[in-house]
Amino acid sequence: MGEPTAVARALERVRRTDPTLCAFLDVWPDRALAREPAAAGLPLAGLPFAVKGPAGLRSYAAGRLVAAGGVPVGATSVPGPGTYWQTWGRGAHGRTVNPWRADRTPGGSSAGSAAAVAAGVVTLATGSDGAGSVRLPAAWCGVFGLKTTNGLLPSPDRSGLASAGVLARSADHAELYLRHVLDGYAPRRVTLPVPAVYSPDLGFADVDPEVARVVAGAVGRLVAAGVVRLLPGGCTLADPAPAWFAVRGGADGEEGRRARGLRADNDRALTALFARAPLLLTPATPNRPHGHEGPGEVYSTALTWAFNVSGHPAASVPAGFTSDGCPVGLQLVADRRRDAWLLAAARAAEEALPPLPRPPLAAG
Repeated sequence: MGEPTAVARALERVRRTDPTLCAFLDVWPDRALAREPAAAGLPLAGLPFAVKGPAGLRSYAAGRLVAAGGVPVGATSVPGPGTYWQTWGRGAHGRTVNPWRADRTPGGSSAGSAAAVAAGVVTLATGSDGAGSVRLPAAWCGVFGLKTTNGLLPSPDRSGLASAGVLARSADHAELYLRHVLDGYAPRRVTLPVPAVYSPDLGFADVDPEVARVVAGAVGRLVAAGVVRLLPGGCTLADPAPAWFAVRGGADGEEGRRARGLRADNDRALTALFARAPLLLTPATPNRPHGHEGPGEVYSTALTWAFNVSGHPAASVPAGFTSDGCPVGLQLVADRRRDAWLLAAARAAEEALPPLPRPPLAAG
């Protein structure tokens, strides 16, 4: 008997971890194993991956990955029907847990995708990001997460706020996704140091002091390593929450007018910023992973959804840990349609930051 195939190993990791992790809604062992031989001669050569939610296999990105030789092994958890948006994920075996601390949420809504990647079950999983649904769980699970430029790939959301994205072990693994999902993708290189603007709060967010400390330390290491050169000044935006809710709800009248004004003001500020610097750095979330009862009144999306409203591509890179063992994400934002360049900048940042160890709930 030969060595187990990549798909067989991934399925075995699902079997071992999911009763505790609860990252999957459904697993497809027979279909995955049957698909693997034909995929071997294609570019992704049978790479096992996971898809977000019950409709994930029908997504544009999943179809492109399968056509390139990827093998989907299962659908990952998302918030259950009727739950509040702060409720992050429920898999077939129960609520999804954070691989670093089972008493904390992995974030969401791409909850199971982030947890499965962080636990080493798969190297990449599809996601979608309408307010931070890729970047938030990437930050809290200590993995790489990319939200693509709005409209660059088909949106799963009629409002246009949601953009396709990927959860991956690293920017290199995320490049496999972008290379095969995005027509005309061409790798980019960055010239170091990259001129960058650092904003600890985008001018309005209330950031946990320990999260702020971890992110500031990561930015300092990037400066010391010659990856970025910080420019004076920050980035001050208006809180995008009213605009996000207005777009989501299709508001018109006076509410819609105010939302359009807020959105235009923020767009002008971001256009001016990216005219002087190609890269914006912020914390990915204002808070650390909370317990399964929810975040209370805190908007975990405070630092992410501005870029769903504006449409800019954004990524989360692991920045370190809070003292209670929770991962923290550093958000990188670039100008619209500069996704390949952003991926290259994120790779340079990853290489300069300390690698994370394996989480306690990682697959063996």
